[in-house]
Amino acid sequence: MTITFVGHGYVGLVTACVFADLGNMVYVVGHTPEKLKRLSSGDPLIFEPGLAELLKKNLAAKRIVFTNSYSETVPKSDVVFIAVGTPPKENGEADLSTVLSVATEIGKNLGDRYTVVSCKSTVPVGTNRMIAHKIEAVMKKGTEFDIASCPEFLREGSALTDTFEPDRVVIGSEAQKATDTLLRLHKPLPGARVLVSIESAEIIKYAANSILATKISYANLISFICEKAGGNVDEVMEGIGLDKRIGRIFLDPGVGYGGSCFPKDVKALISTGSALGVDMSLLTAVEKINDQAKENIVEKIIMNTSGKKIGIWGLAFKPNTDDIRFAPSTYIIKKLLKEAYEICAYDPEASINSKKIFGAKITFTEDPYAATKDADALVILTEWNEFKQINLARVKKSMKTPLIFDGRNIYNPQEMELLGFSYFSVGR
Repeated sequence: MTITFVGHGYVGLVTACVFADLGNMVYVVGHTPEKLKRLSSGDPLIFEPGLAELLKKNLAAKRIVFTNSYSETVPKSDVVFIAVGTPPKENGEADLSTVLSVATEIGKNLGDRYTVVSCKSTVPVGTNRMIAHKIEAVMKKGTEFDIASCPEFLREGSALTDTFEPDRVVIGSEAQKATDTLLRLHKPLPGARVLVSIESAEIIKYAANSILATKISYANLISFICEKAGGNVDEVMEGIGLDKRIGRIFLDPGVGYGGSCFPKDVKALISTGSALGVDMSLLTAVEKINDQAKENIVEKIIMNTSGKKIGIWGLAFKPNTDDIRFAPSTYIIKKLLKEAYEICAYDPEASINSKKIFGAKITFTEDPYAATKDADALVILTEWNEFKQINLARVKKSMKTPLIFDGRNIYNPQEMELLGFSYFSVGR
């Protein structure tokens, strides 16, 4: 099949590379010439394990092309995916301006062949209907198209695996022809097929991310109790997670969730529900606990650190990505800077993005040990694998004070005590 993706962020680029690898002809439309040039040379612009290799493979096979032209791509496409950003507005609502402007451009360029226009961007319920209206307002007479919602469920850091091996493929459409086209496109992929209405498909994505965010905030709430009562949150979550009705995944306390999905999707669902007159206090509590998790580690640092020099390990919101959107590290560093702390930070992938926010306000190192040199405390904010087996004796020798605040619970408290560290973790 011939496919066009509009947008080359995490969703657009990863999914485009996967469908190209499955033998389809894939076009990716962007608007920044410099980025399109870099993508065409094999630079994926983002860090995602395996993505650069997959991109180069399919560029060499001439199955993927990057362009700024709607007129050269949309008319010959069986499916056009919208995969652009929907960042939150000040009030938490999803900003749909780019989605709707893209829909207009697609409508202007639809050709004579039947086309499915499918939104992969995470959008509030009702958006796909708005996309259809935008297309209908500008399309040529006789053009045949249908809309469909086909949300993505990839996780940054494991995006290729999630796309090649999905748990489910959700297709929301009221047109059988559109459903059949998308089923044919996804035929090589495993996973259950969930065929629903457009509105249900739109809600599924927000509901899925919001319940995962709820599990994280629930784990953090229990960690607050454990710290005050003398319990161990790891033991508690193990006991809870073995219940098959609950499961262990995402019951991991820490410094809060971040990234491009959970924060904005929880806000957007709160906004949607509120607009419909639904009491959204459950999810507002999820947000409040997430903020409290970040505040708690700042308070621990201020209360237990005598000096002002802090080493930080981890800037990305999670390991195996360079994404710092809504990363807890950004919030925590800003708070520490207000308290006049001197920050020296290390992250194997996200430093470049963090520099765009902090510039010279903090020091960035290319070595985790350098971040601990003469530090009064070390703060761990991302659970990169390289931190888990690091030489802690060398870390201790490097530091002015052997004091660690572990926001991701990657070490054993008893072992850290034996090594001579003052060690603060979450809920233990």
